[in-house]
Amino acid sequence: MAGGRLTHREKAVAFRRATPAVADTLAVLGTQVFLDTYAPDGVRPTVAREVLATFSPEACAAWVADPRSAVEVAELDGHVVGFAHLVLGAGHALAPPGEPAELLRLYVQKPFAGRGIGTSLLRHAERAAAEAGAAVLWLTAWVHNAPALAFYVARGYADCGATPYRFEDEVHENRVVARRLPPHNAGSPGPTEAPP
Repeated sequence: MAGGRLTHREKAVAFRRATPAVADTLAVLGTQVFLDTYAPDGVRPTVAREVLATFSPEACAAWVADPRSAVEVAELDGHVVGFAHLVLGAGHALAPPGEPAELLRLYVQKPFAGRGIGTSLLRHAERAAAEAGAAVLWLTAWVHNAPALAFYVARGYADCGATPYRFEDEVHENRVVARRLPPHNAGSPGPTEAPP
């Protein structure tokens, strides 16, 4: 994923590839956004265990080190305010045919939502997927996360159907959403940019 800048209240939001040094930051930010989204009524033991397993510093360091992954962070004034986690080659039976990539997570802290940071992270992920040869970018979103589902639909993603999200003995409905990516050619616009 290429770096870039976005203005946010007269301060520039910088985008860069994550390094192992930000694993702790990814763990904390991921935990915060997960709990804000999936535990608005409080934290029960199953959710606590899911968060601790998914967002441990060791797990986040493994994402950054995995050659099949690309993790892009958004920083504002030296603070990480969001990240996108792309997994190359990961497919799903409900996604359209073609070389796949999964957007495993796109997380932006609540105070920064609706300000273009999530869209910029998504575009970085699309570009990175296309550059790696993916033809389809897909993800899952919780069926009750209406803002996320609307976000992706507004950016050209189609709902491909229901899929279960399981942890321990709980099953939650997610929606698979996907978008075809135009082929990437060196020197041409990225997958979501119009030619000049």
